Amino acid sequence: MRIFKILAVIIILLGGAYAASMYYFVDESKNFTIEKEIDYPVEKVFVQFNNLQNFTRWNNFFTSSPSIDIDYYTPYEGQGSAISYVDPKNNTDGEMFIRYENLNKTLKYQLFEDENENPTLVDVKFKPVSAEKTKIIWYVHTPKLSVWKRVENFWTEDRFAENINKSMANLKNSLGNKVEKDNQMAAIKYDSLMVENEEDKLLLGINVSTSNKKDALYKNIVMNYNKVYNFVTMDLGKRDDEFGYPILITDADNYKDKEVSYFLGIPLSKKIGVSDNNFNFRSVNPSQNYVMYYKGNYEGRIRAIQQLIQKAKKDEMRFGDIRQTFIERPMEGQEVNVKLSLSVYK
Repeated sequence: MRIFKILAVIIILLGGAYAASMYYFVDESKNFTIEKEIDYPVEKVFVQFNNLQNFTRWNNFFTSSPSIDIDYYTPYEGQGSAISYVDPKNNTDGEMFIRYENLNKTLKYQLFEDENENPTLVDVKFKPVSAEKTKIIWYVHTPKLSVWKRVENFWTEDRFAENINKSMANLKNSLGNKVEKDNQMAAIKYDSLMVENEEDKLLLGINVSTSNKKDALYKNIVMNYNKVYNFVTMDLGKRDDEFGYPILITDADNYKDKEVSYFLGIPLSKKIGVSDNNFNFRSVNPSQNYVMYYKGNYEGRIRAIQQLIQKAKKDEMRFGDIRQTFIERPMEGQEVNVKLSLSVYK
């Protein structure tokens, strides 16, 4: 009995010492600033922050948990927009609001986590460094904590900084795909032969062999595109702004064959674990390409491919695979919008 009394006294003394040290030496709330730069113009960056549907697609706080469920509330972007979230796996929930917006300059967020009635306040400022670079500055003020919870302030800043680092990597990938798509659409000149240098790509897709009879090839492409798209979006959880246009790779002149073999893939930013053996990664090396854009029925692409091959032969260039980049997703019964790229070399 005496031992229990002694232990109780020790626990009370330790608790008192802990509470006193937290009260006198640890701030009840934290204020800190984090700065980052990203190589995109401010008008493209800002809309990723003031539109909460965009925001939750790249912010690591929301993307890191597969079990999180998010509800969005009108007006969906800008001042007055809000979300609520529940993550049963991690036993957390909360609400987030945009309380103030100054277009392309400032946003003020409030984040209520779990049952805490005091919000975390986050002011984000956007400063153009150049026409193609933006500085993002986070000013964070955490809610007041009781002396018993105040120890959390030791790691709050590090945890927030880690989340921002991961989020910025996601944002860079997302904006990269958006800008690439926008640039490709703006650069389209149909039926004109051009020369381009293409960077390396990493594709996740499927290898296929199929009949080249009338309409059979295109129907097969549509079917396999849907397989790859569904796998990337549903099984891997990728959103449309996280990957590029689908690319079909095949021999340049196999349009004459009775059977066609091709690889159809979707560009991703990095390799990830894939459990389904039907899908595999393929690296596309940098190359110089003869390029034509074509819009029409799929059979009509053959004439454009022939022009690319004739140009390569005339220039005494050897050529490799031809890549068909679908600017618009292939759909049965509809015309295609494709970029045809013939890799050439001496």
